[in-house]
Amino acid sequence: MSTPRTVAFHTLGCKLNYSESSSIAKQFQLAGYEEVAFEQPSDLYIINTCSVTDQADKKCRKAVRAAVASNPHAQVVVIGCYAQLKPEEISQIQGVSLVLGAAEKFNILQHLPDEDLHQMKPAVYSGSVQDVKSFVPSFSTEGRTRSFLKVQDGCDYKCSFCTIPLARGASRSPSIQQVLQTAELLVQEGIKEIVLTGVNIGDFGKHPGATENTTTKENFLELISKLDQIPGEFRYRISSIEPNLCTEEIINFIGNSEKFMPHFHMPLQSGDDEILAKMQRRYKRRLYQERVNYIKKIMPHAGIGVDVITGFPGETDFHFNNTFEFLEGLDVSYLHVFTYSERLNTPAAKEPNQISGTIRKKRSDVLRKLSDDKKNKFNLKNIGTVQQVLIESINQEGLFEAYTPNYIRVAISPPHVYPNTFKNVKLESPGPDHLVLASLLPTKENTQFFDEHVTAAKVY
Repeated sequence: MSTPRTVAFHTLGCKLNYSESSSIAKQFQLAGYEEVAFEQPSDLYIINTCSVTDQADKKCRKAVRAAVASNPHAQVVVIGCYAQLKPEEISQIQGVSLVLGAAEKFNILQHLPDEDLHQMKPAVYSGSVQDVKSFVPSFSTEGRTRSFLKVQDGCDYKCSFCTIPLARGASRSPSIQQVLQTAELLVQEGIKEIVLTGVNIGDFGKHPGATENTTTKENFLELISKLDQIPGEFRYRISSIEPNLCTEEIINFIGNSEKFMPHFHMPLQSGDDEILAKMQRRYKRRLYQERVNYIKKIMPHAGIGVDVITGFPGETDFHFNNTFEFLEGLDVSYLHVFTYSERLNTPAAKEPNQISGTIRKKRSDVLRKLSDDKKNKFNLKNIGTVQQVLIESINQEGLFEAYTPNYIRVAISPPHVYPNTFKNVKLESPGPDHLVLASLLPTKENTQFFDEHVTAAKVY
């Protein structure tokens, strides 16, 4: 029997990329390939790229070098957003054999030789993003506990700093029925947390090939309403949703749902209306404030994350201070801080008054410190509460880690703890690196399972 060919994956960027890499990996498994870790020698390396910042581009080059170092004779394929935006540039990187744009990344096996991979000739397949109109279902899994389920792709927004519409095309999504079928399959396979992901998931309902006469006018609220009806012991999270699309109806629904977690992630990008207008965002800070206030009114315990960009062209100290003061006053849990970087073919890159790298970094550091303060404050407010957590994995200190419904990372000491199960815990005290130490509430069921399974296995 011949030795199966090996393939290794390296994924950069968002959870959407991870879901797509996982689906492509399944194609290779069905084709007889053996998947190995990216750090190991492999016959084929596939690098799924991001291009949100210049760091993503640099990380792609670093990954190619790492693959070639592991096996100088391997074939390296680059796919993803960077591959769509700069295919010729990537093809010039030493060691790259094949570059596939957005329309071809899911057809990767069709571009490989049936027998000898060394017969591959360097090639680039990356057409116009306007030709990318189909929706390809994808989902990923993390340790058999969590799955990132792709429910939408592409974006019709024209934010002046963003290349995503250029890399992924127009907004499109599957039917609700298709999403339900995949979600039911994940539940049957034992997945306990499903994270709905996409580029702009609040825009769900635009189906490929649909017209005004054929579309069913499905929307995101209808999608989550249907998903909520799937039976089983599992839960949902929403990865990220635009504030203008996070309606009161959606907030009310999540507030009344047992399956959808009280955890929101809404991109803000700037807390100054003048900068928001230059960014071509579709809201002002007042609307964002109203969304946060309404979430907290319905779910006072909800966790809320915020995306924010520092150093956008023309951002003065006055603009930045507006953003800082706005965020400081918001009842949110944490920030994801991005330092602005110029992206080719975006209006923002052509703007005058570009901000120096030193100032960009300084402002990012200030907001990251604010994020730490927000996270510590939120964690402290939850000390003493009892919450149901999903046990995920054991860390280097021998503690089991999990997340609360409102997205606080907790650590629990054994015994009576085992992965991929829900347990009620009491949040006891702050730990290192924003970790909260928690204790497992004693139950007859916990003790019985420990006696029958955990002690013998000595998993801790």
